[in-house]
Parts: sequence; C-alpha cells; structure tokens
Amino acid sequence: MCTAATYQTKDFYFGRNLDYEFSYGEQLVVTPRNYPFRFRQAGELNRHYAILGMAHVAEGYPLYYDAINEAGLCVAGLNFVGNAVYHPAADGKENIAQFELIPWLLGRCASLAEARELLAGANLLNLPFSPQYPLAALHWMIADRTGCITLESTADGLHVYDNPAGVLTNNPPFPLQMFNLNNYRNLSPRQPETQFAPGLPLSAYSRGMGGLGLPGDPSPALCGPHLCGTTPIRRRMKPAASASCSTFSALSSSKRAAVRLRRANTNTPFTPAAATPTRAFTITPPTISIRSPQWICTGKTWTETPWCVSP
Repeated sequence: MCTAATYQTKDFYFGRNLDYEFSYGEQLVVTPRNYPFRFRQAGELNRHYAILGMAHVAEGYPLYYDAINEAGLCVAGLNFVGNAVYHPAADGKENIAQFELIPWLLGRCASLAEARELLAGANLLNLPFSPQYPLAALHWMIADRTGCITLESTADGLHVYDNPAGVLTNNPPFPLQMFNLNNYRNLSPRQPETQFAPGLPLSAYSRGMGGLGLPGDPSPALCGPHLCGTTPIRRRMKPAASASCSTFSALSSSKRAAVRLRRANTNTPFTPAAATPTRAFTITPPTISIRSPQWICTGKTWTETPWCVSP
C-alpha cells in the first residue's frame, strides 16, 4: 500500500512511501535538460526541465515512480488496481503512454496551473513500455507550492480532481477517498468536551484526545484518513509507516544530487520550445538508493530562481 502527501507552510514538502516487500530496481535518477525523450505518439521532447526522482531505468529510459522538476512541480504515481483504464489513441488529443506521463508533465510544466492546462488535452494510452514491462495500474498526485490535484484515467475517461487534503492512497477512486473523510469529520486538534452523559464526571486523561478515532491499520481505506488527520489537522508531518520507503525531491537532505543537477545544467540555458539538441546527454548513472524502515518526509523545493531561467 502506497500513500503520497504534500504539505504547505512557509515551505513546500512532498513525499510518498513505496510499500513493497521487494525492490523493482528503483534508484535516484537525474534526467538533464537536454536528454531526449522520444514519446510513442507525441513526438520528441529534446529540451525540457531537469528532473530528479525515483525510477527504474530500462533501455536508457527512466521509468519514474515519482519525481520533481527544477521548477518545483512534483508528481507521484500510486497503484490503482481494478480502476485504472487506459485508452486507444484519440484524434485531437495528446496521446501519452502511461509510463510517459511523468517526464511529459515535468519536462514541459513549471507549475500546477500549467499542468492542469496540459492535461486538459491529454489521453493516456493503453500501450505498455515493452512485453517485459506491462502496463501499471496507476493514478497520480500532482502538486507544487500553490496546490494539489489528482489525476485518474478510468473507463469513462481522464479526470482531474482538486485535492484539498493533499493526500492520495491506492484505492478506492479519489472521489470516494474524499467522501470517506466524512467518517472522521468529528475529529479535532482541540481537547473534546464531555458529551457522553450529562452529569457524568469524565475527564481527558491525556493530550490529543480530539484525535480519537483516527485509523491505524495499513489498509488504503484507513491510511488515507490517518494521514489527512495527522497532516492538515495536526499541522505537522508525522505519519506512521512500517515498510521500506522511497524518497524523492529530498533536496535539503540530498545536497549532492542537487549540486550534480546544477552542474549538469549550468551551461545549457533552457528555452521552452522544442529544438534539436546541440549536445548529447545520457542519463546520469544512479547515484544513491534511499531506503528507510520509517516514513521520510521530503525536503524543501528550490526557493531560488529556477535554473531554467536565463539570467
């Protein structure tokens, strides 16, 4: 069971856990600006924002689980088994394979607003990467410091939902995840008043009693409300998780990756329009695999002027 969460205070945080009992070969992968992405039906993207995230590299292609670009836009893909449906190519749409979605979005969009606009004309294809890498049933959480959305491709088409909770788990579909939060609407960060029986002298025997009723088992239906309760209600990121975790966009705790990304792009100013690359790049070899038995919240995004902007 995987869960993603974003948190905005004076800074912006975005993170997820990857709850599998074995590794798929995921590693921290940097894609420089000029590494060419050749999409199956959407042409080539030869100049794009630099991307940092957790991915499995197959045939020179980064199959990202989750990532952040240099402008601070983040995407995480989570299992959506039994509900995810991808479609044949459609006329008048940008037809993007499911495995191409993260580089397509992060390569072209600097903000959540731009991602919304781009997704309005998108269609996710039922096209696997290869026979060895069949289609993964996923939905996605997309966020920056301005807000958060959820993207789902189902039998009735592509849906973009506002995500005010800033939390996404595997199942059920996102509208039902939000509806499920109604079961916890009585929870509060404040100490509750006694309402059990008039005149019965009941007193709170500990702090945090307004949170009684938050779920604690690892099922998706309960982990989502638990994280919603500990994040926006409690105003802190302190969820409990018990499996191996992948982290991404951990810029404050992964300074070496950030420095490497800066060096790879210092002399290649970015222009949004696609153009023939003047230099050949390959994907930076995986630098580090980050794992922990505890949930790790990612670090701050870049707060300085994005590197893609020419001086």
